[in-house]
Amino acid sequence: MAVIRAVRVSKALLTLAGGGFALLVVFGNITDYDVNFQFVRHVLSMDTLNPAIHTTVRWRAIPWAWAHHTVYLLIILAEAAVAGLCLWSGYRQLRGVPGAKATGIAGLTLAVLLWFFGFLAIGGEWFAMWMSAAWNGLPAARGLLIPYLGLLIYLSLPEPSAHPDSP
Repeated sequence: MAVIRAVRVSKALLTLAGGGFALLVVFGNITDYDVNFQFVRHVLSMDTLNPAIHTTVRWRAIPWAWAHHTVYLLIILAEAAVAGLCLWSGYRQLRGVPGAKATGIAGLTLAVLLWFFGFLAIGGEWFAMWMSAAWNGLPAARGLLIPYLGLLIYLSLPEPSAHPDSP
């Protein structure tokens, strides 16, 4: 029974950690808005792609400031949803609420979608972020994707079963 409890507490604490990290990201994006806004602006504008590389993808650029702010706000809202869902789930898991993991799975899935589809697929491939020496966020996106994907897998695993002879 101790192992079952340890796994449940572990999953709850790691879900809280995933939510806490996302909350810190949201806090930074709001209190220091311009730093990461510049990243979004340059990626969407595609204005820092390596000029030595002839590319035919520049037609995909979005040059409008209102669109840059809108996309950045959507990113912040998605990160806030990750934080809220994971923190709520972790708290409920610690309290033993049935089905509490489902909220965490939703939050972690949103995190994976944000950093995999949003940053790697859309930013990296559609907006050719990998061609920008100054604003290539692919390594950072992978650095966020991998822990969230690991947390999602771990949280989704079934709980160990109680055997009379288990410690």
